[in-house]
Amino acid sequence: MNDEQLQTVEQVRQFIEGSEAVEFRGVTAKEKYNWIEEVLIRFSYHRIKRAEKGVIRRYIQKVTGYSRSQVSRLIAEYKRTGRLRRTRYRRHCFPRKYTPSEVGLLARTDELHEWLSGPATKKVMEREYEVYGHAEFGNISRMSVAHLYNLRRSNIYRGMSRRFTKTKPVVSKIGERAKPEPKGQPGHIRIDTVHQGDLNGQKGVYHINAVDEIAQWEIVSSVERISEAYLVPVLEIMLAKFPFIIRGFHSDNGSEFVNHIVARLLNKLLVRFTRSRPRHPDDNGLVETKNGSVIRKNLGYAYIPQTCAELLNEYHRDYLNPYINFHRPCFFPVSVIDHKGKIRKTYPYKMVRTPYERLKSLPQAESYLCPGVTFEKLETIANQMSDNQFAERMVKARSNLFEQILRFANRVA
Repeated sequence: MNDEQLQTVEQVRQFIEGSEAVEFRGVTAKEKYNWIEEVLIRFSYHRIKRAEKGVIRRYIQKVTGYSRSQVSRLIAEYKRTGRLRRTRYRRHCFPRKYTPSEVGLLARTDELHEWLSGPATKKVMEREYEVYGHAEFGNISRMSVAHLYNLRRSNIYRGMSRRFTKTKPVVSKIGERAKPEPKGQPGHIRIDTVHQGDLNGQKGVYHINAVDEIAQWEIVSSVERISEAYLVPVLEIMLAKFPFIIRGFHSDNGSEFVNHIVARLLNKLLVRFTRSRPRHPDDNGLVETKNGSVIRKNLGYAYIPQTCAELLNEYHRDYLNPYINFHRPCFFPVSVIDHKGKIRKTYPYKMVRTPYERLKSLPQAESYLCPGVTFEKLETIANQMSDNQFAERMVKARSNLFEQILRFANRVA
């Protein structure tokens, strides 16, 4: 700002009364201080009268935008020192009690002893000073245990000590990470859980789906929860419902199946327990497809209360499971070698069969059956009704089931 034409206090008063507000823009605080100092010198602030001093103060306030108290402080600073200079801000710092070299002694001690606890590390440094006479440990050996942990978190310590711990995978000895190899024999089942929705924070019922890999014989059951107390009794009943001897049990890595209780149950039945391998999503692909094509297609995605598990199990036992195994045709793959020598799976129409027909067509099929189960008994079940007749009966039963579930949900609500 060029205000050299203002040489008297009266000119300054007229400027204040006749001008709009003026302020410094784009200038530093240092330049403002220099201008205030120049104004005080030009108007001989120490020699003028009190009223004239008030005019100069208002002039400085108007131009700089500083408050009255701040202008008073700057003028007092000028009176005391004869100049105006910005005071450099100095942050208060507590004195450093432990030098970087002493922190280095702590880091070296930790590395040599592989990071002992705080009290043990403090005792080591005390012994270095008191027992072995190493004077450099004199100061840091008197440090408190709490401050020792503070130093371990400091940037100085971390710059001296690099400690890396590799992620350790959780190794579970329950089950074998392997793909099942049924070798054309029934009795190797794939199992998975299906959750039937949530509503207002309430979990729905869970379905357990077990499918044989060769015959695609399928058993569905429902449980209120997937904890061991609910799951294991239903699982034991499901394994007993298969008409052939169970030799293999394959699941994903969920804790509902990979636990010691299920492992003991399978060991008692002399069943090999395998689970899916990392980066092999198709290990349990068969049961995943059945989750959608059977359970979701028949029961949908809507919320079903957990307390309806018993109603669902009656429906599964009397309608859904017999329909799947005796009246619902499935595709069965046939492996062929193409012109490039690669093995490809095809699904010819002649291989479209029900799980019961597939089981009966296997070589030496009777040798796989459980004691007390014969094809004559299974044939009687299969021929009681035609496929359409049983499907019609099942649809009616399903409608009644959902009506009961709806009435129960409304009564609870």
